[in-house]
Amino acid sequence: MTDQTVRPAEPTQPNVVIFPQRPEDRLRLALRRLDEALSGQAQAAAGLRAAIGDLSRTMARLGGSMHGYRAALDGTAAEIERALAAARRLEATASRMAV
Repeated sequence: MTDQTVRPAEPTQPNVVIFPQRPEDRLRLALRRLDEALSGQAQAAAGLRAAIGDLSRTMARLGGSMHGYRAALDGTAAEIERALAAARRLEATASRMAV
C-alpha cells in the first residue's frame, strides 16, 4: 500500500511592486505609464480604422452584389411576364382552333 499523504502547498512569495518614494520619480513613472497607455490606444485606434475601412469596402461590394441581384430579378420577372403573355396567346389560339 502506498502512502498518499496530502502535503500543503508551498508558500509563494507575493509580488511586491516597489512604488517610487520621491515625487519626481512618481511623476516619471506616471508619465511613462501614460505614454504606454496612449501608445496602446493609438494602436487600437489604427486597428479600428482599418476594420471600419474593411467593413466599408465589404458593404460596398455587398451593395453592388445586391444591385446586380435586383437587376437579375427584374429581368427574370420581365421574362416571366413575356412567357405568360405568350402562353395566353397560345391558349387563345388553341381555343379558336378547337372548334
